Amino acid sequence: MAAGVKVAHNSPMPPTPPDARAFEAERAHLTAVAYRMLGSHAEAEDAVQEAWLRYAGTDTRDDIRDLRGWLTTTVGRICLDVLRSARVRREAYPGPWLPEPVVTAADGPEGVAARRDEVALALLVVLDRLTPEQRVAFVLHDVFAVPFDDIAASLGTTPAAARQLASRARRAVGEEGHKHTADLAEQRRVLDAFVRAAGTGDLDGLLAVLAPDVVFIGDGGGFAPAARKPVAGAVQVARFAAGLFRRAERDQAGLRVEPVLVNGGAGLLTEARYPDGTVLRMVLGVAVADGRITAVYNQLNPHKVGRALDDR
Repeated sequence: MAAGVKVAHNSPMPPTPPDARAFEAERAHLTAVAYRMLGSHAEAEDAVQEAWLRYAGTDTRDDIRDLRGWLTTTVGRICLDVLRSARVRREAYPGPWLPEPVVTAADGPEGVAARRDEVALALLVVLDRLTPEQRVAFVLHDVFAVPFDDIAASLGTTPAAARQLASRARRAVGEEGHKHTADLAEQRRVLDAFVRAAGTGDLDGLLAVLAPDVVFIGDGGGFAPAARKPVAGAVQVARFAAGLFRRAERDQAGLRVEPVLVNGGAGLLTEARYPDGTVLRMVLGVAVADGRITAVYNQLNPHKVGRALDDR
């Protein structure tokens, strides 16, 4: 062999470096996917960051032909693990659990954008009752049109089994969907009537805007006062709601109530200031159908409320 001649070895080419710009272009989409699965902004952001680490760490990037599809199913797989572990954490959660709300101004461009891409609290509450596998299958397929072959890969099952999981989830969502059909104008009208009646202790007025099977769910997370179980039934919810205002008046709490959009629907941001300097902030959303409130979702957990308002 002649001196100075180098022998070429058939070693594989190093993988292409990860395209951070292409990933960032998908971040908002991936966060929307993860939030619908997890109902938590913080956990959704963590899932997206984990997806970036997996993308950056894979040595098969050159084989990815559809980056959005690959990242979406990767986020689905990550969320599945989070949901499975969340089941254990929820058993120790003090009282009812509600998702972190998305709070935007009631009017203006932010509100318009929220209504276009709303993820109703009512839907998130229903999704939380599904198994982790059903939730991932439903969100990926019915919301983001991911093929069942790809969903099966995320779930570690067959396409037929993934299709069945989504079908069961769809039925569960459909059974609750008839309770949450009002448009935004009707939601606002009914919510305004609810607040007026509750503020004056008008039980008849409350009963006029509450569905017979209405449920009131409060999430204090162990940090704020909230009923440890959902309050169900029109009479019980009417008394409970009126009692909240009476208690605030008794405790000399200064109330500030601001109409907002909560996950694209009518809601309220309430701030109660007590004489001792304590401040309690609440984000309240409602579900409405046929002119009556079918569900009230009152988020009092300061960590969830704080994150929602920080993102506002």
